[in-house]
Amino acid sequence: MPFARALARAADGGPPLVLDGGLSNQLEAQGCDLGDALWSARVLAEDPAQIEAAHTAYVRAGAEVLLTASYQATFEGFARRGAGRVEAARLLTSSVALARRVADAAPRPVWVAASAGPYGAMLADGSEYHGRYGDGVGVAELERFHRPRLEVLAAAEPDVLALETVPGTTEATALLRAAAGLGVPVWLTYTVAGGATRAGEPLADAFALAADDERVAAVGVNCCAPEDVAYAVETAARVTGKPVVAYPNSGEGWDAKTRAWRGPGSFEATSAVRWRRAGAAVLGGCCRVGPEAIAALAAELHGDGAGR
Repeated sequence: MPFARALARAADGGPPLVLDGGLSNQLEAQGCDLGDALWSARVLAEDPAQIEAAHTAYVRAGAEVLLTASYQATFEGFARRGAGRVEAARLLTSSVALARRVADAAPRPVWVAASAGPYGAMLADGSEYHGRYGDGVGVAELERFHRPRLEVLAAAEPDVLALETVPGTTEATALLRAAAGLGVPVWLTYTVAGGATRAGEPLADAFALAADDERVAAVGVNCCAPEDVAYAVETAARVTGKPVVAYPNSGEGWDAKTRAWRGPGSFEATSAVRWRRAGAAVLGGCCRVGPEAIAALAAELHGDGAGR
């Protein structure tokens, strides 16, 4: 079944789709070293079999949508490690191929979402959580940054482009422009705090950007506190009328200076039922939400999790 049809069915009262969890935490659990600016994209370059193993762990947990290892994979980031544009394009393409291989081997339909993180993810300084990139980094500059890798990811034929962890409307506008004409549907998910984007804009205004864009298959939130999901989902559904995607992090806080998570977690699989009632069609987890939590979420949504 095409992803668009499965998404529409889920939004129309059919079975919701279970998304995977955090790729980075699963790679760390497998013993991978993510201690540089490339984060999980480092493993994409150095040990792609680990990426495949992480995707497999989430499929076994019940995931029906896999996000690729391309969140921080950019031409600029790979260039800092000595990879030219040809090699960088090959690595971006491989992120989709690895996820597709696992999806094709799954005992049930599994779709591939090609991850494209914000400009701040390339900077690796925590700025994806506020979107303040400094003077001279506006819509035009951000569009020029995003377009080349979106072209490569789209050419690799994912089921959807996941424009994710978007801090505000400036970058959302740039990403939607950069995705124009690529022939692949997109979803747009903001990272939020309370009732606003991380850049401080009302969520209703942020989601309105995508309301009339036919290329946008779904909207929603990711990498936010679980407590912020329900309001965001309700707002996204009301403003856009589109299917909604929701995948918060564990509820811990990210310390950009120490590159570590702090504080207690608050992610509970039982919350997925409330998010579903609020209008979410695709549900999963982001940073620090692992296969065990996704299996529990799948069980809450479907009754028997990975074994269904």
